Amino acid sequence: MLYESTRGSLNKLTGAQAVIRGIAEDKGLYVPENLPKLPFKPEEMVGRSYREIALEVLLTFFDDFKREDMEHCVNSAYDEKFTASDVCEINEAGGAHFLELYHGKTAAFKDMALSILPYLLTTSLKMEGITDRVLILTATSGDTGKAALEGFAGVPGTGIMVFYPDGGVSQLQRAQMVTQTGDNVKVYAVKGNFDDCQTNVKKIFNDEAIRAELKEKNVIFSSANSINVGRLVPQVAYYVYSYVKLIERGVIKAGDPINVAVPTGNFGNILAAYFADQMGIPINRFICASNENKVLTDFLRTGLYDIRPEVRGFKLTNSPSMDILVSSNLERLLYLMSGRDQELVNDWMTSLETLKFYTVMDSEPLMDGLKRFYAGYATEEETLTKIGETWKNEHYLMDTHTAVCKKVYDDYVSETGDTTPTVICSTASAYKFPQAVGEAIGCPETESGFDALEELNKKTGVSVPYGLRDLDKKEVRHKEVISIGDMEEKVRAFGSDN
Repeated sequence: MLYESTRGSLNKLTGAQAVIRGIAEDKGLYVPENLPKLPFKPEEMVGRSYREIALEVLLTFFDDFKREDMEHCVNSAYDEKFTASDVCEINEAGGAHFLELYHGKTAAFKDMALSILPYLLTTSLKMEGITDRVLILTATSGDTGKAALEGFAGVPGTGIMVFYPDGGVSQLQRAQMVTQTGDNVKVYAVKGNFDDCQTNVKKIFNDEAIRAELKEKNVIFSSANSINVGRLVPQVAYYVYSYVKLIERGVIKAGDPINVAVPTGNFGNILAAYFADQMGIPINRFICASNENKVLTDFLRTGLYDIRPEVRGFKLTNSPSMDILVSSNLERLLYLMSGRDQELVNDWMTSLETLKFYTVMDSEPLMDGLKRFYAGYATEEETLTKIGETWKNEHYLMDTHTAVCKKVYDDYVSETGDTTPTVICSTASAYKFPQAVGEAIGCPETESGFDALEELNKKTGVSVPYGLRDLDKKEVRHKEVISIGDMEEKVRAFGSDN
């Protein structure tokens, strides 16, 4: 299995090489040159554990890994740090099946991929005989940062640098990051939004002068964002797992279609569902849910991706992990649906970078392919209403991002009448956003997220994830607030400081 860039480079890499590199030299993203088929029938995996299913899925994408090495990666990642009986849970409520992906150390779905990425990376380095230190550069809208920090903290041969938008994450998300321990970690608040952070991380990645400078210090770059295939591919496993479990529970028969609904910001999670579909999991519709930063909703409905300031503002919402206007992983979908047309994708991405918009309306195959995606969005008020009514009617507690998704899913059912069994990705614990969730279900108003967490626990009795307890009592270790222009300086200094 080789990986190719979405933008024109003819240089194809093995899975291990793609994981190490993170992003292609032409700024493109790596995609398997042929999407693999499942090496089993879903019904053959009934009764198997998450780890067993994930192992087989990962080996189909990374066939350059020895089986015993991948077993080590999977077993090390999905251990007792996950409190669910089988890594994640599926619970039925409100006419849908909630795939709870937040039972890991940081109480967000990013743990599912970022717990295994350090093992995939260190194994890849050994396979390639690389002894240089790896610097993980990561931009985060809230959850990726902490999950990456937890994954890489203390990992020999690595360092990690996380940039998050100052004021653009929840109080608990910020506390999780700024209290992170580990001699190999750096965390910076950036005066800007997530797109500013992400754009500059990509720019630094592709700056050959910076790469050469760090190489002299025996440091190379990689990424923990879902631009890295080592982050993206592990997410495919939980869609395969979900399908198997619905067969196991008698919800569907083997071969029956399901729908998948995903709260979507950077498009990686829903792209993983598309990969699962292409591998042989029969998915009927992909339901893409956005908040008021609804660039994806507008694109999937019209074929125009437009982030021009005069057209679209940027709003900080109560679902901050989706406060994104540049959805990086959409590039991979465009590549696949355009017939792997590198020149066309490069033109679109160049237009986005320079003109702040592009259109795919002239590509009939692509427009036809996008019809499999239903797109909608929820306002902040609609998000709170959905949390409140679901708690009242179903006694099921959702975070704000999952609530956005539930609202859009309900809209989809109202509009289409489609009763296909649907998996909703529940991407974070409600306790990560306790003030908004507390407001939605009638908790007393509080001044801090920490107080809100306690009130939410009193009101619901739902247990607080262990990774969120006593955050306000931990030492703040990362206090720097920097400008966008300072990001490059911090990266250049890494080899000297560490």
